[in-house]
Amino acid sequence: MDETSTYHNLPTGPKGKILTGNLNEFQSDPVAFLTQLATEYGEVAKFRMGPFRNFYLVSDPEMIKQVLVTKQKSFVKSDDFKALKPILGEGLLTSDKDLHMRQRRLIQPAFKKSHIITYGQDMIDLTADYLSNWNHGEERVITQDMMSITLGIICKTMFHMDFTEGYHRIGESIETAMKMAIKRMRGLINLPLWVPTKRNRDFKNAVNALDRIIFDIIEKRRTDPEKHEDMLGILMDARDDVDGVGMSDEQLRDEVMTIFLAGHETTANALSWTLYLLSQHPEAEAKLLQEIDRVIGNRSPVPDDFMKLSYTQNILWESMRLYPPGFVTGRKVDEDVEIGGYQFKKGDIVLVSQYVMHRKPEYFHDPHSFIPERFENNFVKTIPAYAYFPFGGGPRVCIGNHFAMMEAALVLVTIMQRFRLTLAPDHHEVKTYPSITLRPKNGLRMIVLDR
Repeated sequence: MDETSTYHNLPTGPKGKILTGNLNEFQSDPVAFLTQLATEYGEVAKFRMGPFRNFYLVSDPEMIKQVLVTKQKSFVKSDDFKALKPILGEGLLTSDKDLHMRQRRLIQPAFKKSHIITYGQDMIDLTADYLSNWNHGEERVITQDMMSITLGIICKTMFHMDFTEGYHRIGESIETAMKMAIKRMRGLINLPLWVPTKRNRDFKNAVNALDRIIFDIIEKRRTDPEKHEDMLGILMDARDDVDGVGMSDEQLRDEVMTIFLAGHETTANALSWTLYLLSQHPEAEAKLLQEIDRVIGNRSPVPDDFMKLSYTQNILWESMRLYPPGFVTGRKVDEDVEIGGYQFKKGDIVLVSQYVMHRKPEYFHDPHSFIPERFENNFVKTIPAYAYFPFGGGPRVCIGNHFAMMEAALVLVTIMQRFRLTLAPDHHEVKTYPSITLRPKNGLRMIVLDR
């Protein structure tokens, strides 16, 4: 509809209960609920979370573009991300407006192509070292393995810290704090953190433990005369082009924690889903192995292989289409705004769902099937820009998207060069578990087989 219209479309949606609205349906299965909304109510669906909070699911590419890009200044991050602020502070994921843009300028150099290539060798070496403990015929919880590998990679590239030290110092506290933050994100009413409940005390203790670790590392770096080329070193050296000022210790801490969260859980889930999909599609697995043999052969992978691994990348694009790690994105309306003939009021929450959009049949033939070949011949350029957006879009597009793609590809080929994986014969039904990211529910147990 022409946005200059003098009247507005009126979105419809499920009525919900008087007090809780549609909270129960959303909490029980967010993916199914959002998919049903888009199917039944079209490009904009209205629902409630609680008695007064209006939510709108937008499922039209052009309207999504306006939310994320064209009219993004009318929006801020949605309220549920406030639950992450005790962990992430004012990092890129939670900050808004001028602070967000300043921090993005400061952080961008850490993700330059030249640095990512350097990180690429760490990705390969850490994965190969981790795989040295895998044995033919054993059953492994692959979801845990992928979390361990990606945590090891972020510890190495961020702090030049080895895997064992990184996990024991950081990994356990992050996992504890994130589990508690998720509960707060999903809750209708949360007690302030100063209320001394057991859950609040445990949450604060986990965050305080992380703070002690990160601030200790930063303090030691401040007094270290040696120049470090890891991410922390680059972030500490960064200066704003506008005022020449770098980051305070507090802001460094916030950005480090944000990169930890965004830099290991999302990629771990993408890899877990990819290994599951390959185990279910032997023809795609065979084509992947052929590409690995042709490009890499019997030698160890190197970062420069990434650009030659086109089918590997298509597998990852297709995996993120079916199971996007970031499955929904929320924005809070900061000023009254019109999008596609719909009027949104200040305080409304607008959601856009990668999971919903990536499975729309009008953009993807046979949308529920795993077909990596669909991404050949610049397929993405033939569909609307926001029909497929696994890394988000606009000024808040994932700053580490190139890092993540290289990491996922190099980890995947390092694994598949040596092993094939099959789902354990007594495996539970594989379902999605929408946490902050889209995880496989109850993990994935797989049998490791030598190639």
